[in-house]
Amino acid sequence: MIIANELGTSLRVTSGPAIQHAGDLAAVLSSLEEGEVLFIDEIHRLARPAEELLYVAMEDFRVDVVVGKGAGASAIPLSLPPFTVVGATTRAGLLPAPLRDRFGFTGHLDFYDPAELERVITRSARLLGAPLAHAAAHEIAGRSRGTPRIANRLLRRVRDWAQVRGDGTLDLAAARAALEVYEVDELGLDRLDRSVLRALCTRFGGGPVGLSTLAVTVGEEGETVETVAEPYLVREGLIGRTPRGRVATPAAWEHLGLVPPKPEGLLFDQG
Repeated sequence: MIIANELGTSLRVTSGPAIQHAGDLAAVLSSLEEGEVLFIDEIHRLARPAEELLYVAMEDFRVDVVVGKGAGASAIPLSLPPFTVVGATTRAGLLPAPLRDRFGFTGHLDFYDPAELERVITRSARLLGAPLAHAAAHEIAGRSRGTPRIANRLLRRVRDWAQVRGDGTLDLAAARAALEVYEVDELGLDRLDRSVLRALCTRFGGGPVGLSTLAVTVGEEGETVETVAEPYLVREGLIGRTPRGRVATPAAWEHLGLVPPKPEGLLFDQG
């Protein structure tokens, strides 16, 4: 939206899962106006025929429309006006190298720091018409994992708690009470995150333990643990990945209020 606004043009929004055939992409491209911005969300999920069509469109501003079927089919080249393609994905490794290399610029969005999230939360509270104390905004921001989407979700849940069980004011007490109800702790860990940490520390002595074993222990699929819980736990330095499996760091034991086991192989206390 920022790019389209700076260019003074319009924005066309679509997504990779919505484009499963080359014809779907050809229909979108052929309807673009000159200078228009095409935004493709989850671009790594584009179908392979659509990817190959996008190659030609990005390089030559042309698409080939196939008319007819079988031996009588023919390809009609259709010229496209100059346009801008913006793709977004959270899994850049799944993008084919030929597609990734055709973009003139590749950027990476960092996580927000708490001060930036406070500004986001304060604005969202104003739009919701909910009176928000600065201390409550700071508390919510610190538990939002550096992500505005999570910050806005937690803000709405705090507002709900304040309206149902409080006086409607989003103060520090209301924020802490609401986040306790929704099981979001001081580091932003939720129930699944703490379950993974607790299983790793209490049942497996801090590891190492394999992903599938850990997932079965917490009653979740391995992919859920790997894609939902692990990234934030690793980023916060609570668990580590080793060739032998996942291990808990000293910070994990401290966060859970547990005492880590002494290293094996020591005959005497070195204290």
